Amino acid sequence: MTPQASDILAVAGTLYRFAAGIDRRDAALLASAFAEDAVSDFRPAGRKAGFDYPVLEGRETIVAALLGSLAALDTSHTVGNPRVAVDGDLARLDALVEAQHVSRADPTRQYLMKNRYDVELLREGDDWVIRRVTIDSIWRSGDPSVLAGI
Repeated sequence: MTPQASDILAVAGTLYRFAAGIDRRDAALLASAFAEDAVSDFRPAGRKAGFDYPVLEGRETIVAALLGSLAALDTSHTVGNPRVAVDGDLARLDALVEAQHVSRADPTRQYLMKNRYDVELLREGDDWVIRRVTIDSIWRSGDPSVLAGI
């Protein structure tokens, strides 16, 4: 069965909701991108930045951790090159996300990452939500300690 263009756009739109939720500090928008039992694995990118991040499990845990850990930063996430495969009510999304992190206390301190997102999604009603996301860094530039809020 060939996926509908509307499903392909909606799957990509889920990652756009994720990015906008983080950048706008909008917990409801960010939560709308995740399944209740979602898993977020930032370990591959974290290791390259010199940090040991845990795997996060559950929508509430993920949203609280992301918004909490980025509270001292201004961020901008740009999603590009989304490739979507839909199989019924399941989908895979591979995309590149450029994530700029700027210290609010000292805007001269910045950390820029180009990350590859490997995302598994499922359809919940009329929406697509992230079941699992694994984030790996392709390249990075700047001061990684910005991610620690220091």
